[in-house]
Amino acid sequence: MSTNVLRTADGWWAVHGDRAVRIDTKAATTAELIGDREAVRVAAREASHQVAASGDPGTPVADLVALSPVTTPCRVVAQMVNYRSHARDSGFTGAIPPTFFRKASSSVSGPEDTIVRPSHVQLLDYEIELGLVMGAPLPLGTVVTEQDLATYVAGLVITNDVSARDVQLTKTQFYESKSYPTFTPTGPRLTLLEPEDFAHLLGLRLQLRVNGDLRQDRTLADMIVRPAEALTLLARFQSLDPGDLLLTGTPGGTALKAPPKPVERISALLPPAVKWKAFFKSQAGNPRYLHTGDLITATIATPDGRIDLGEQRTAVMDAPSPEK
Repeated sequence: MSTNVLRTADGWWAVHGDRAVRIDTKAATTAELIGDREAVRVAAREASHQVAASGDPGTPVADLVALSPVTTPCRVVAQMVNYRSHARDSGFTGAIPPTFFRKASSSVSGPEDTIVRPSHVQLLDYEIELGLVMGAPLPLGTVVTEQDLATYVAGLVITNDVSARDVQLTKTQFYESKSYPTFTPTGPRLTLLEPEDFAHLLGLRLQLRVNGDLRQDRTLADMIVRPAEALTLLARFQSLDPGDLLLTGTPGGTALKAPPKPVERISALLPPAVKWKAFFKSQAGNPRYLHTGDLITATIATPDGRIDLGEQRTAVMDAPSPEK
């Protein structure tokens, strides 16, 4: 069975239910923790036994302040348009070529840290994504099969690929638009998987709510390029190391959606400045974009709870105005 791990300023914790037991490890980074897997298993067994025996119940998880379980610096790579529902929302038809982009690891933040919208960003969007945390080196040219996926992937995390759409669209710039500080909330849990857990990945259900309103709700069965194939395609040009993070795409339901086909055809005839002015005017009234005070909750789990990555809760605020 999978093991849930939290990271706090005091170290690493194995989670069982609503209780946690400190892991006896010197690991400072995610990669080092993965390398000390036996210490994790010992703490997980201890947590389970304590709860069952009703002796020392461990520490309440609610008393812990979770940090991102993925430590930085690390590589953060993401897949673009990797769910059929998101492809439909984005106006794609036919085959979609697998596409990857990088995010700055300085964008990684904790599961309860505030998402800070830069002052020049108006169209702030959300994207719940399953994050794969690497457990072994992925050399260039590696071919990953479903059978050996467990060799390379150590665990899973909830991530939110927060996106400044006005920057992304006007500059066709993914790296900047998705790499501002706090634009990759991660956690709360690092769910370390056993080989038998990988057979249950397609049952994972991704759900994201804004102020309680359900916006995104799909399982991995909606995914176009699944993890083993994604790692194989990525390894054609990008190596990965333990502790690196791959975001595997988002389902439909984001604030941004493609305009209707007639509008798209008309806008293609307009000069770029006029086209973007019209687009941003139309988007200004879209209530689904994020605003100061919004609360985002995100969960990823299988229906039976065999794999449960916990709940991520992040609020949105505007960056302070620069002093004059």
